[in-house]
Amino acid sequence: MGRKKIQITRIMDERNRQVTFTKRKFGLMKKAYELSVLCDCEIALIIFNSTNKLFQYASTDMDKVLLKYTEYNEPHESRTNSDIVEVSYEKTQTAHTRVHAHSHTGVKKRVCVHI
Repeated sequence: MGRKKIQITRIMDERNRQVTFTKRKFGLMKKAYELSVLCDCEIALIIFNSTNKLFQYASTDMDKVLLKYTEYNEPHESRTNSDIVEVSYEKTQTAHTRVHAHSHTGVKKRVCVHI
């Protein structure tokens, strides 16, 4: 059984927000470590919390990775929050369209949606 879906909005309670930040920051750093080991890639992760405290993770040397980044001139994938929200919305709309199409055919079918 999966976890309950949460709404992705700002957590209003400051204590809950701090606890969530701490847990998710650790999880994000753990995922970055795992990705660097499994896929033999360099990762630099920089996080500033709401009070501008800096947290960082680097799979190798942070300065070397950042230098490599600043000197990189080739086209590359780059994402922002709005990009992620847009892709998520498009996937949701596609899934709703598929579910709606199946409901009109009279065929009962289990549909799994991964967002």
